[in-house]
Amino acid sequence: MILIGQYDSPFVRRVAVALRLYGFDYEHRALSVFGDTEAIGAINPLRRVPTFVTEDGEVLIESANILDWLDELAGPERALIARSGLERRAALKVCAMASGLADKAVSLVYERVIHQRATAVWVARCEAQIEGVLDLLELDRGRRGVWWFGDRIGHADIITACVLRFLGEAHPGLFDPARWPALGAHARACEALPAFQAVARPFTVTLPQA
Repeated sequence: MILIGQYDSPFVRRVAVALRLYGFDYEHRALSVFGDTEAIGAINPLRRVPTFVTEDGEVLIESANILDWLDELAGPERALIARSGLERRAALKVCAMASGLADKAVSLVYERVIHQRATAVWVARCEAQIEGVLDLLELDRGRRGVWWFGDRIGHADIITACVLRFLGEAHPGLFDPARWPALGAHARACEALPAFQAVARPFTVTLPQA
């Protein structure tokens, strides 16, 4: 199995953490969507990460789809999300909200680095969306126990922690642990785990050479 993409992407990192928690061996190719776009395009024409190649050569795209396949491979008893019902829907909602937050944070990176501008209306909209999601996740996480759903870590825990690290590094000041203490504690608990520490990379943007 091959995981393509850099660990500073919250989407790549959530897949990598799940792979390690499941105990699956994989090859990591740390390609940049900016600096290595042609190499990624040869495998995935969308030129996005994560891109994942299974042992039989099938190419999977989008972190949620990759994780769905890994959950199936791990089996229902080991899967990092409930098999069905209310708990599964609740976990998927947290994952969707955290993923959407990540999308907005990435949009702000594009605005600043790629477009080299800061359109006030767009920035304000993205920041309002990010703050709204953080408020919702804070309220939900504050009602939970050690982990979001049950007594062991799951996909909702992983994606939220990965996004919070990305947000803090890509946009210092947007996430204040004092304002969102439950999320801050959650992030610290996840980042202390070996599976997270093994796939940590400071956020950088590598642009192609002109």
